Amino acid sequence: MLDVALASAGAQVVLATSSDENFPPENIIDGSGSTFWLTTGLFPQEFIISFTNLMNINNIRLLTTNVEGLSIERSVQNEPVNFEPLTEKVLEFVEGELQSEDIQVDATTAHHLRFVIKSGFDHFISIHRVNVNGSAVH
Repeated sequence: MLDVALASAGAQVVLATSSDENFPPENIIDGSGSTFWLTTGLFPQEFIISFTNLMNINNIRLLTTNVEGLSIERSVQNEPVNFEPLTEKVLEFVEGELQSEDIQVDATTAHHLRFVIKSGFDHFISIHRVNVNGSAVH
């Protein structure tokens, strides 16, 4: 399985509800845990990652700070529309460390994933990395 949510694999962040030029949403898919996307403080916040093709997805791993309520949705359309719920999570607060959340998904496909941060433990949250283990549907 490959990380299909890397910019180097062709993935793109096609929507983000907030942007700071010092912490752009593209940092989510750059492969580094030391860069991040920082939100502007209101909830909900969301971002959409689009893949080059329809992908088989097995696991999603998130590295974040201050994220509390999160939902993930998928779309199998060519355009990022008609999203369906995939999972919802409430993350645990971790003082001074990155939150690491592994999310198993049972043999699903997606061309786009929408991440909706419904609430946070602080006004500002950061998404350091989204890792999506998967492979192209043949």
